[in-house]
Amino acid sequence: MKSPRTRRHPESAVRAEQSAGEAGQGKAGQEEAGQEETEEGKTRQGKIRQGKIRQGETRQGETRQGKTGRRKTGGRCSGARRSGGRKTGRRVDFPRAGRTGPRRWIPSWRLVSGLSALGAAVLGGLFAVLYLQLDLPAANREASQQATVYYWADGSRMVSVGDVNRQDVTLDHIPASVRNAVVAAENEDFYDDFGVSVMGIARAALSVLGGGETQGGSTITQQYVKNRYLTQEQTATRKIKEFVLALKVSNRMTKPEILEGYLNTSWFGRDSYGIQAAAHAYYGVPASELNPSQSALLATVLKGADSYDPSLSTANHRRAVDRWSWVLDRQVETGALTAGERAKYTTFPEPKKPAKPTSQSGQIGYLVDIANKYIKRRTGLSGKDLALGGYRIRTTFEKSKVRALAKAVDRVREERLDPKKRAADREVQVGAASIRPRDGAIVAAYGGSDAVEHFTNNADTSGVPVGSAFKPFVYAAVLEHGAVPEAVAAEPDAVPASDLPTAARADDGLSGSLVAGENTPYLRAGEKVGLRVVRDMAVRSGLLEESLAELEPEFSIGTSTPSAVRMAGAYASFVNKGTRSEPYAVTEVEQDGVAIDGLDPPRPVAAMDPEVAAVVSASLSEVAADAIPSTSGFRLGPNVLGARTGPNDRLRSAWYIGATPGLSTAVTMFRSDPEKGHLLGMNGVGGEDSERGSAFPPLIWHAYQRAVDPDSLSGSPLLPALPVPATGGAARVAPSA
Repeated sequence: MKSPRTRRHPESAVRAEQSAGEAGQGKAGQEEAGQEETEEGKTRQGKIRQGKIRQGETRQGETRQGKTGRRKTGGRCSGARRSGGRKTGRRVDFPRAGRTGPRRWIPSWRLVSGLSALGAAVLGGLFAVLYLQLDLPAANREASQQATVYYWADGSRMVSVGDVNRQDVTLDHIPASVRNAVVAAENEDFYDDFGVSVMGIARAALSVLGGGETQGGSTITQQYVKNRYLTQEQTATRKIKEFVLALKVSNRMTKPEILEGYLNTSWFGRDSYGIQAAAHAYYGVPASELNPSQSALLATVLKGADSYDPSLSTANHRRAVDRWSWVLDRQVETGALTAGERAKYTTFPEPKKPAKPTSQSGQIGYLVDIANKYIKRRTGLSGKDLALGGYRIRTTFEKSKVRALAKAVDRVREERLDPKKRAADREVQVGAASIRPRDGAIVAAYGGSDAVEHFTNNADTSGVPVGSAFKPFVYAAVLEHGAVPEAVAAEPDAVPASDLPTAARADDGLSGSLVAGENTPYLRAGEKVGLRVVRDMAVRSGLLEESLAELEPEFSIGTSTPSAVRMAGAYASFVNKGTRSEPYAVTEVEQDGVAIDGLDPPRPVAAMDPEVAAVVSASLSEVAADAIPSTSGFRLGPNVLGARTGPNDRLRSAWYIGATPGLSTAVTMFRSDPEKGHLLGMNGVGGEDSERGSAFPPLIWHAYQRAVDPDSLSGSPLLPALPVPATGGAARVAPSA
């Protein structure tokens, strides 16, 4: 039976619909069963303003009230949705009810703010517990310092080092120029902060946790805590401890006390802890006599003496000058200096040369220097860590070979140089290094006359042009990317270059030009094959890219300045059939009986095609035979390779590299201005017939080689039979019939 048609007021309809929603699912279903379709009515919609419905003209339309019963609202209705109310019955509305698609997974601001507040409360509670439980540990960790002991390759003791060089001074003996420079450079808000940098600790912790590079950002208070109470390890745990302890220190100590402690415990390099030791080490004066310019330099080396001590390298000097100037400028910005006072300091305050302890006299100091560089490069330990001591360091240096190399240098100097009578023989320096080709171990080095008197390590310092000794890398690059010699003798017992076919030795004249020391063919070859290709070959062979010169035409004839260690290692590529190993000086480092990671011997890598190495080696054997004079009918065998500078080299240096299957040794001689450090000319060194000193490095090598491995000078040939090469591709050398 049809119900009578009715006209409902819109407001009544809303109330009825709300009642239906509140009645629940069951009641709505009953209403659906008992209701019939109402007659269409026309209503005119009104506008809803401020919660009131104004009635207007109505228009008939079809409505089906059964929809109210079928919709599962859980106590909600369309009117409730329009008014924005949401009652889900859940404590946490996530995923969000009433939303569809990705919007269900976007948390509301109430949820986000609530969780943030909860997280902050938990972290605050944890921090409070940590702050209450973590107390300042015992200080003066340097007081329990142990010596660091270095051992020879055979396990015998080489030297023991590790006395802490520190003398504490009170703040009234530290000039304002030092305090102002350090605060301006390290922590300009020092006097106003709470002892910590929240942003700095967060940035550093995230970097460490993410496996990235370690970062700084600590305040002076945090650095003092690290120096005084903690280790130097870069971990999130240590950073958190540093943060908490810095707050405690800031609450217990005044700012002047913290600054005094920081300046007395900081590492300035040159085995110096504290500003007083640093003032003596760099300028030979007590801290109280430092001027603003010197103070700025000492504030500079606080950033890292290994990178900013200007005496260690040319790159260090450049970085030190830049930061020294910046520190002075920063003091103008912070108000510690006026612009007029800053203008007085425009000349860089060169510090004095570093001094070695007497226990490191002779060659010992140079060997320790080489070992420490290798350790820092491979393990991440800093110079400060090593200076704190407690390490047992086992090196690759062989005592007998180190002594033989020093004796060979001294003998040639005594017999051939006369600095009292010949001005050109003064200020002559020698550097040398000897490496085991099969694995790259550095077995001997000569860094200078005495590490206590001559600080620069001539064996492991770049800066001396290598001249014609660089040409074999050009030759190898041409062979791999250009013309290829026709054949190499296949007999395993003899491959002298003189027996090779003319085409194999010629190769556009590079083989003969290498022996004769001619430059023009190598200038052309470098241009033809490409200087980038030549550079890549040198780097693959073991030279450091930062020691290589600009890619100008003269690049191919040796304007680069690699160290003796690197040249000896690179020539191992030729003697070792095209493979090389990174030079290494340390086999093991222990602290408290625990081995430090990162010191596994380097693995051999391919530097060039083995057949290319064989062809270059054949030419180098002729160079060696020509460089070492024949005595008593003796002539070097083909297993000895050599390269040298000669009369056509116009550079201020002399080189010889000699390589056998057992040893690869590089020797360099040069003259250096002791005050300015730049190279002096080699004309007339040792007399007019010395070819600018080029006659002497071969003599040093020969004396050393005869002392340590005399059988190698005329032993079995180096080059084995070569396999039949595949056609095409990279350069190959075909065996002769």
